[in-house]
Amino acid sequence: MKISKEIKTGVIAIAAIGLLVTGVNFLKGNSFFGGDEIYYSYYPNSGQLAGASNVTLNGVAVGKVLSIENVASIDPNKVVKVSFNIQHDNIKIPKGTIVQIDNLDLFGKGLVLKMPDSLTNGYYKPGATIPGELVVDMMSQVKQMAEPVAAKLQTLMTSIEKVVQSASTLVDTNSAETIEGTILELKVAIKRLGNVAKETESLVNSEKVKLGRIFSNVEGITENLKASNEKVAKIIGNTKKITDDLVSADFKSVINAAKSTLSGFNKLLASANSGEGTLGKLISDEKLYDELVQTNKSLQNLVNDISIHPERYIHFSAIGRKTKGVPLTSDEEKRLRKLLDSTAN
Repeated sequence: MKISKEIKTGVIAIAAIGLLVTGVNFLKGNSFFGGDEIYYSYYPNSGQLAGASNVTLNGVAVGKVLSIENVASIDPNKVVKVSFNIQHDNIKIPKGTIVQIDNLDLFGKGLVLKMPDSLTNGYYKPGATIPGELVVDMMSQVKQMAEPVAAKLQTLMTSIEKVVQSASTLVDTNSAETIEGTILELKVAIKRLGNVAKETESLVNSEKVKLGRIFSNVEGITENLKASNEKVAKIIGNTKKITDDLVSADFKSVINAAKSTLSGFNKLLASANSGEGTLGKLISDEKLYDELVQTNKSLQNLVNDISIHPERYIHFSAIGRKTKGVPLTSDEEKRLRKLLDSTAN
């Protein structure tokens, strides 16, 4: 049977396409003939994990990373989704397993299966989601340890720079001149103090004789006062006696007179308080007080009426005319006018 060229070409093309698809799947991490079990894990970030990285168990590659997706927009708690497969049929993933993103060597990362010690909880089925964990890589650990050291070094360098600046300022020309001037002034002050001490010493030496005489005179005055002690005591005793006499003679009589006066005044107040005498009656007799008030009021009304209508009380006479009123004598009219003048004032 003869096969045509067209059929051969078609078979070759189909075989090439199949090989291409198989190769692409193999490069993606799938087995050459497919049929692998696929699982999923979620992480806060990818940790620089790349596609087609190895999935290892006890250091042996058992699968591949199929895809890495950013799903933060779908679920904020699940930022990165990693899909991977297990290419060995005899490997089952027990529950309690953790899939870690870790360094497989110095240059590459991959997934590491950390299985639990107990296998009694069952196994994950294909397509299940397994808890993921991002392990801090070596570079991150070095960075974490290096950052505090770098900060301390930076602080130390700043302190060293300040010390160098201070030293530079200290040795500066102006500062050196200032220090030199201060030292010179200190020397001058010390020299002046020495001169003052010398002058004081010479003054004491020259006036030593005078000081001795002064102290001798003071000692003599002290002895004289001591010898006159009895006379001074007598003088003080006489002064005390004179003072006692003055107090006993003058002040006692004044105090006694004051006591007598106060006693009499107290008796007067007591009699007035009990209603005795004229002052006592004025204080304690309410009827008398009311009568005095009424009399004063009547007298005031009378004075006011006389001021307004004097014709009612004073008799005025004129030629051919008589004014009604109470006839009064000349003495009575004088008294009434005097009363009116005093009231008006």
